[in-house]
Amino acid sequence: MGEDRASPSGIHHQLERFPPLIRQQLDRLRAGSFLDDAINVVAAGKPGVGKSHALAAIGHELVLQGHQVLWTPTASLVQELLAAKRDLRLPQLLAKLDRFECVFLDDIGYVQHDRDEMEVLFTLQAERYERRSVAISTNLVFSDWNRIFKDPMTTMAAIDRVVHHSVILDLMGMDSYRAREAADQHTPPPPVEPDPPRADQETQQAA
Repeated sequence: MGEDRASPSGIHHQLERFPPLIRQQLDRLRAGSFLDDAINVVAAGKPGVGKSHALAAIGHELVLQGHQVLWTPTASLVQELLAAKRDLRLPQLLAKLDRFECVFLDDIGYVQHDRDEMEVLFTLQAERYERRSVAISTNLVFSDWNRIFKDPMTTMAAIDRVVHHSVILDLMGMDSYRAREAADQHTPPPPVEPDPPRADQETQQAA
């Protein structure tokens, strides 16, 4: 069985992939003080660069410190919020989520939300604004968040609430580590050079 990436050793191994500046940001975030000021965290980068691993490193350390955090795929939480809204239970679910000092929304950019889904996601962000932290991983730059929230005004308001008090982990310049690993596995080994002739062989050939 391979190394568990959720284990301390697995997380430490993943962090070594990041540039020094990102590792410094992660070290500060893992201290947990950002929760006191309801600071948000956004890990933005192309697929396969380690956005989820970066947030997992933060969440793992927060749990060890005794903080209440929730890790969830964005699509799953949106569907839960949507069902609660339809059943007139949205205020109760938001109150339940408020118990978590930080909600980690993984892969917010992969789901193309319809208007109802967009509205409940925005409601969650607005409810936690300047009160509780949200940590988001996304493969979209902020200028492309209209693909999530559709309406331009809602998009601007959502971005404003997220970035007003936030730490941005900018991974957009990194390449996919999965692609690198795949390339390394398919790279042929260098050719083996023949051993140079021994001195006794050279003497025999000269004779």
